[in-house]
Amino acid sequence: MNPEQYVQQKAASSGSSFYYAFLFLPAQRRAAITAFYAFCREVDDVVDEVSDPGVARTKLAWWQAEVSQAFAGKPTHPVMLAMMPHVPAYGLEERQFQAIIQGCQMDLEQTRYLDFPGLQRYCHLVAGVVGEVSAKIFGQSDPKTTEYAHKLGLAFQLTNIIRDVGEDAMMGRIYLPVSELQQFDVKAHEITNRKYSENFTKLMRFQAERAHQLYDEALAMLPGADRRAQKPGLMMASIYRTLLREIESEDFKVLHQRISLTPLRKLWLAWKMQALGRM
Repeated sequence: MNPEQYVQQKAASSGSSFYYAFLFLPAQRRAAITAFYAFCREVDDVVDEVSDPGVARTKLAWWQAEVSQAFAGKPTHPVMLAMMPHVPAYGLEERQFQAIIQGCQMDLEQTRYLDFPGLQRYCHLVAGVVGEVSAKIFGQSDPKTTEYAHKLGLAFQLTNIIRDVGEDAMMGRIYLPVSELQQFDVKAHEITNRKYSENFTKLMRFQAERAHQLYDEALAMLPGADRRAQKPGLMMASIYRTLLREIESEDFKVLHQRISLTPLRKLWLAWKMQALGRM
């Protein structure tokens, strides 16, 4: 299996909403974003699939060294071998890849966030920077598009947090800020024990409203000159926002199940944005 086949398999097997947006890109941009997405999956999987925190730290340290080595012209991992030919074309930087690894490291050191600004910093590393790199690969021409990408990445990550509250709690992580749990009088043990309540629903509605506001703000920030180039990001926004609405329609029953969209529905939403320019 060559590096290009490796990253293609890694991206396709994830079942992620992101994959559907890549399908409509020209071949070179599709190859670049597929390699980048495979990198994100590799480092994220270290945290999610390695049960021993010490081993996970060692693996992330290896990835830090591999990224440095790759940007020095000596990649060894299939993902970096597939990624590096695209780096000059899209002006990608080592700091961006290291920031994503740093965000994954935070998952090993921190399982709770006291307030939203603290959570926001984590989201910037694991999602905002991902949006920044993606925007460049998609064909960014206006510097202001970076701000849009950061904000849209935050909206995506908050949607993930809302969807995965139950799953994350089973792994000992609660990303909902402590100050907001206190504000709505929801105890951490209630989430861990999958206990629904009126207060929990109000808390989750508050999270969803903030995410919707971020989607609105991000879309308003996208410069008109880059709207066509950034269609893949708009496809993802359509898919993620539809997922958020689905979670709302099921009254935030996210503690015992993972609410998701079918592959066909994701493909339809991506196609609708590509063909009609509508969410």
